[in-house]
Amino acid sequence: MTTSTTLRTPPRTRHLAPRPAPDDVRSLGTVLGVWAHPDDETLLSAGIMAAARDAGRRVACVTATLGEHGTAAPHLWPPGRLGAVRALELRASLAALGVTEHETLGIEDGTCAAQPHDAMVRRIAAVMRRVRPDTVLTFGPDGLTGHADHQAVSAWATAARALAAPHARLLYATTTAAFVDRWEPSREAFDVFLADGLPLRTPAADLAVDLRLEGAALDRKIVALRAQASQMAGLFDALGEDLVRDCWGTETFVPAETALARAHSFGTWEVAA
Repeated sequence: MTTSTTLRTPPRTRHLAPRPAPDDVRSLGTVLGVWAHPDDETLLSAGIMAAARDAGRRVACVTATLGEHGTAAPHLWPPGRLGAVRALELRASLAALGVTEHETLGIEDGTCAAQPHDAMVRRIAAVMRRVRPDTVLTFGPDGLTGHADHQAVSAWATAARALAAPHARLLYATTTAAFVDRWEPSREAFDVFLADGLPLRTPAADLAVDLRLEGAALDRKIVALRAQASQMAGLFDALGEDLVRDCWGTETFVPAETALARAHSFGTWEVAA
């Protein structure tokens, strides 16, 4: 296991509001993100993390892999080299957001679905016991893009929360009809959605978080994304910065219970074996 900062436990403070507004990040309290690869956390929750830190909230992040196979040119970027680069990029990206608590699980990129489920749940549960989150952010069972690593991490985080932090709100990253309409023209240029039925058209009324970034907040997210250049340069080159800002400048999360209840109506994606 490699860490940039040990996740220590401060005195317990609860910040949850009874019915928080979808854009009131302060209501999320202590936030723990559980993700598969470097850049997942930034693409899906950079604005949330930065706003929570600015409000004095604790934010911690867990990344399962270093994404060391995330290249179309492995002869130029062998896994050891790319993994080391992505670890540095992730540290710089999180620093731009004010996040200093981060832990990697050291799993080989692309093998999450093959890992022993119970063992991974226990590892993430141990982090949750140390951090004691009020809110856990992760993927839904669809993995947002249909990626098997994403889907496996969703299952681990969901089970770990039930085991170690049942009081915490569990929120799944999702997309809406507005996102799909903006993204559709760019699918051929940069298609990251790997299964039929994705991206999802989650109803806006179902969202627990619907944070539209503007001005300096959006600039900060762009800085954090560009810090992970080994992956994000291709996105910016293919779409242009204006479209990246338009598509990924809104961060949306749905309560796990709502997402699971609606899963049958979302499309034809299937959880990876």
